[in-house]
Amino acid sequence: MPTCGLDERVGDVRQRVEAAGWDACVVVNQERIVLGLLRSGELGRDAEMVAERAMRPGPSTFRPFRPIDETAAYMVEHNLENSPVTTADGRLVGLLRRADAVTAAHELHAHGHG
Repeated sequence: MPTCGLDERVGDVRQRVEAAGWDACVVVNQERIVLGLLRSGELGRDAEMVAERAMRPGPSTFRPFRPIDETAAYMVEHNLENSPVTTADGRLVGLLRRADAVTAAHELHAHGHG
């Protein structure tokens, strides 16, 4: 899962994100606190723009302990392709893709755990 800092150029971040097979980058500070998110729309902006100006500040985040079916439903309802997973103090744990959340929720229900 790609991360970047506030002062990184969008063009540099875009190259790293694409090379890693992702379509988003989480903007974090040195303590890995989530500050914003660069999704495909923001990554397509001016290559010279810095992440701080291009990012979506304060993205929707989820906690690791939240039930996956609730998370998947929220992501579908709000059309979120991906969303950061954080600790209570905002520290990045990972980036959850909506498709992965929906698949996990279906598998959970298929095995009688939902």
